[in-house]
Formats: sequence, C-alpha cells, structure tokens
Amino acid sequence: MRTALTTACLLAVYFAAPLNRSFTPVTAVALVGALAALSLFVVWQVRAIVRSSSPRLRAVEALATLVPLFLLVFAACYCLMANGAGRAFSEPLTHVDALYFTMTVFSSVGFGDIVPRSQAARALTMVQMVGDLVILGFVAKVLVEAMRRGVERRARGTDGNPR
Repeated sequence: MRTALTTACLLAVYFAAPLNRSFTPVTAVALVGALAALSLFVVWQVRAIVRSSSPRLRAVEALATLVPLFLLVFAACYCLMANGAGRAFSEPLTHVDALYFTMTVFSSVGFGDIVPRSQAARALTMVQMVGDLVILGFVAKVLVEAMRRGVERRARGTDGNPR
C-alpha cells in the first residue's frame, strides 16, 4: 500500500510539474544530481533491507519505488528537451508522451512512433538505456543480496545466535 501511494504521489508531482521549459545545462546538472540521489537511495534501501524485520517485503518496496522514480526523472528530462529549441524528437512531447517514450525505452519495445532526432536527445536516450541495464542487473542483484542478508540476520536473531 505504501509503495502504491508513493508511486501515485510521484506521478502527481510529475504531471503537475511545469515541464514546458527548455533542457539547459542546469537541467543536465539536475539530471546528474537526481541520478546521484537515486544511487544514495539504493544505498539507504540496502541498509534498511538488511535491518528490516521483513527484508523480502522491504526489497520489493525498494525496487517498486526506485524504478518509477528513475523512469519519471527521464520522462521529465525528455519533456523538457522536447520543449527546447529545435526538434529534439520526431514530435512534440506532452507529459504522457514523454512517459510513454521512457517506458518504451525501458521495456526495449521501441515502437518507433517517437524517435529522438537531436544528438542531445539520442545521448540522453542512451544514458537511460545504460541506466535501465544497471537497474535491471546490478541494482536488482544488490537488493536481492541485501534481502538474503536480512533473512539470514533475522534467522540468527538480534544477538547473533541461531534461533
């Protein structure tokens, strides 16, 4: 329930955000900052999973929060980029279009109806592709390992002795 509420709040913030500005160097720095914050979120979640009384549930919640947050960061960037000077994409992007494009890149479906046209849009799309692989491979593995350690810790009990 908490994860669904968090995702709903993230979506509400995304759709309420004024993303009708241009993608600027400041936006690029904000993207790097957001990705760094996501990395810190993963570290914080790993610690919370290991210490949790329900490590399996906590790991699922962490992944279910991280993925939408990651996708919304890129959707916001695509929306800003599409509203900048020139034609970064094959068509103008609304909030829904940008989120749709982000999801097609994440799922590697790539229907081809929305295509990055500018070098910057293509570069950002490649950054998302690499990030997708990192989340699906490395981050998922780290969260599963944290869950395993949390389960082992719980089985030992709080004093370190087997129950």
